[in-house]
Amino acid sequence: MDYKELKLRKELILLDCVSGSTAYNLNVAGSDVDKKGIFMMPQKQLYGFERQEQIANATNDEVYFEIGRFLDLLVKNNPNILELLNTPAGHVLYRHPLMDLVKPADFLSKLCMDTFAGYAQTQIKKARGLNKKINRPMDSERKSVLDFCYVIHNSGSIPLKEWLGGNHYTQEQCGLVSLDHFRNVYLLYHQNQLTEGRLKGLISGAGADDVQLSQVPKGIENLAVMNFNKDSYSIYCREYKEYQAWEDKRNDLRYQSTLSHGKSYDAKNMMHTFRLLNMAEEIAVSQQVIVQRNDRDFLLRIRNGEFEFDELMKMVEGKMESVKAAYETSTLPERPDMDKTELLLVQIREAFYKG
Repeated sequence: MDYKELKLRKELILLDCVSGSTAYNLNVAGSDVDKKGIFMMPQKQLYGFERQEQIANATNDEVYFEIGRFLDLLVKNNPNILELLNTPAGHVLYRHPLMDLVKPADFLSKLCMDTFAGYAQTQIKKARGLNKKINRPMDSERKSVLDFCYVIHNSGSIPLKEWLGGNHYTQEQCGLVSLDHFRNVYLLYHQNQLTEGRLKGLISGAGADDVQLSQVPKGIENLAVMNFNKDSYSIYCREYKEYQAWEDKRNDLRYQSTLSHGKSYDAKNMMHTFRLLNMAEEIAVSQQVIVQRNDRDFLLRIRNGEFEFDELMKMVEGKMESVKAAYETSTLPERPDMDKTELLLVQIREAFYKG
């Protein structure tokens, strides 16, 4: 069954809601209208091989969860699912009477500390990464191993490329011999020191991931001692790969919006980070999921880029401490009752199929 068929078989829908920014009361001009809901698999499909847990439209802005999947995520305190169950009445398009059996209070637990605040922390980590990418962009041309090599010089060190240039050498004219008991440290020689044989060069080519060694006859004194900072090179390669992947996959419209307010962070993403943290604290204190936000003005100020990145990070740290303290004193259970939830699922299925 696909999205189109589900919309034609409306009798299978248990809950149909407007979700996202509209439900949060955070929608602005140009905001998309998202929908979420719950459906029941046809009984024949449930008994057969082809189970179906989720159905979405082509743009993925309308998503429906099968009742079994919905309750499984609910008992895990998934933020999106708890928000769906607690959708404000004004945004509920249809609600089957069987949904009255699913009581929101039965599913709130201290797991929300990990799910709401934990997801917020993940978004903060992404925000820090984006801030770094914007303020420290990487060149499109990848650095080579030689950019991470240094030569001992005058009681200190200088970059290898600087040393080569100062001596009018090329890396192809040179060769390396490993130095015993020194990790990634090498003796460096030049071709003009040899009367026979050829040095291989310091690296095999521009795409090399390591230096290479040459054969040098004994008795020839090295011209320099070189270190390859392999750890820094490995970190650079990982970050370069991540940066290129980010450039390829980023949403350019959203990225331009990020640049427009000049604060070097994804303002929409940061807004939802604070929304999740505020909701996490509310769950611990008031034991309810407040979807429609009464902190709209503050959250929209974040979305509009009115705060500096460092200022937001300090606010996050303070909020995290507040959330942790709230859960330490909360009377919420540690987790929802899995057995009770399973019985609820059976009860709903039996009643639906009989009906």
